Amino acid sequence: MFKAKILVLGPCESGKTALSNFLADATDTSSGEYHPTQGVRILEFENHNPSAGHGRQSVVEVELWDCSGDKRFEGCWPAMAKDTTGIIFVYNPDQPNHDKDLENWYSYFVDDQGIKETSCCVFAHHKPNAPDRERAQLSTCFSNMPVIHTNIDEDSDAVRNQFSTFLAKLTVAMSDKREQEELSIMNHR
Repeated sequence: MFKAKILVLGPCESGKTALSNFLADATDTSSGEYHPTQGVRILEFENHNPSAGHGRQSVVEVELWDCSGDKRFEGCWPAMAKDTTGIIFVYNPDQPNHDKDLENWYSYFVDDQGIKETSCCVFAHHKPNAPDRERAQLSTCFSNMPVIHTNIDEDSDAVRNQFSTFLAKLTVAMSDKREQEELSIMNHR
């Protein structure tokens, strides 16, 4: 069994909590009003992913860290980054400056903490009934990451499938790392 710590990062009101609750099958008790996350919420669940683990059924214990987009919690970032397996960057492409705000998280978590781009993806989260307008364009620093357009209300199965694909990729990377560590130990005996 593998354990994956996945950070969900992005600006305020981008849909991080809604996506996190959906992916963890957590019930949202809010009345539809916006309640900003204070610091971080950790949602724990198991994912039975048939496409992970080199073709074998794999159970993954997931810690989904729904991180506040508020800059006043920047002091918590080192604790959030510790032992991170992967990152889901979330932004609302219908909101101005969300794309620019993501660059701060990229700079700290990918550039400064050394989390590999292959362990990251971007969810461009569209809220229901969003007006059609010019959409924000991501910085080129995200060009090596998959960008997945999400809308829970209109295509929830696709969102869940994309998450499973991302988790499978992380699981394969964790499996490969574990095998390399085991080989290293065997070779040093």
